Amino acid sequence: MENKRKIAILGSTGSIGTQTLDIVRANPDLEAAALAAGGNVDLLERQIREFHPKLAVLWTEEAAAELKRRTADLPVRIACGMEGLLEMAVMPETEVLVTAIVGMIGIRPTLAAIEAGKNIALANKETLVCAGHLIMPMAREKKVSILPVDSEHSAIFQSLNGEPAGRVSRILLTASGGPFRGRTRDQLEKIRPEDALKHPNWSMGKKVTIDSSTMVNKGLEVMEAGWLFGVDLSHIQVVVHPQSVIHSMVEYADGAVMAQLGTPDMKLPIQYALFYPDRRPMAGKKLDFYQLAQLTFEKPDMETFRGLKLAYQAGGIGGSMPTVFNAANEKAVSLFLEGRISYLRIPEIIEACMERHRPVAHPSVEQILQAEEETGHLIDRIMEKQK
Repeated sequence: MENKRKIAILGSTGSIGTQTLDIVRANPDLEAAALAAGGNVDLLERQIREFHPKLAVLWTEEAAAELKRRTADLPVRIACGMEGLLEMAVMPETEVLVTAIVGMIGIRPTLAAIEAGKNIALANKETLVCAGHLIMPMAREKKVSILPVDSEHSAIFQSLNGEPAGRVSRILLTASGGPFRGRTRDQLEKIRPEDALKHPNWSMGKKVTIDSSTMVNKGLEVMEAGWLFGVDLSHIQVVVHPQSVIHSMVEYADGAVMAQLGTPDMKLPIQYALFYPDRRPMAGKKLDFYQLAQLTFEKPDMETFRGLKLAYQAGGIGGSMPTVFNAANEKAVSLFLEGRISYLRIPEIIEACMERHRPVAHPSVEQILQAEEETGHLIDRIMEKQK
């Protein structure tokens, strides 16, 4: 089929990446021209054999060498590291870069892709949280679309469709509340990684699942929404909605509220971003209103789930502070998953790092990465003192 829409997927072996490839499978006019993964050689090899990308990227030289050996019979170029990701971001034949990678590693490829005039299907929160002040002006200058893939941001995007921004009164960002909704701090004291990895509604990678349980994920989404939709954080309200049927809402100046509803399935926002403004038919379970006994809403408990409160503070300060919030959380989550800190230490570590940071007002990419590095070193020192 001619005139295929060619996409590059940054993070093709993760949760969003594999679901994006499900959509490629279901739509013959889509083509995955480039795939990048962290270190999952086995799955990336299977993806190359099925989707025939021109370029595949792995993070380490060793993994790339192994993949090269295994795919010697195929016409695919193998690259590695940041160099490979940047090459993939600017490939002339692709139209859209899907940023489905977790962490700040997504910032430089996203900037390079925008510079090269690619539309971004954005599933990497950290990119906007840490570098929104660089990304959004560049996207406007290059006339590039940033199409949100997160279910909440996609819902806001859909609820805003065609309305002038000046008419928005509030953004209502829904949250499932995660697996520990309603629990007290005392009840969270003994939470283990395996408890926190059981999300009631969504299937996600480990880090995002932990972030959802602490509500740090919602905090990152608040900051991301501020950049995506040009709204001050004081006009973004988090609403806990345990059923995850309403994915988010927009309240307008006249009091009308537009909401986007659907089953908790990430394929819908991914497909919407890839084909926007078109809507394609999609297989899967549809919402059955006769089965929906009730939709409930609650105020988030920001004292128990302090990660959300700290996110509002970090976003309010701005500059390099959101980077410190994000970097501290990334490292704290890793320490928790390794069994080296308790669950409630995650927000404590974030707060300690924020308290000791002197924010830079308009950080460059180098200053953002430096703030991340300094935060990592600070946590190492905190952990040393506890030994």
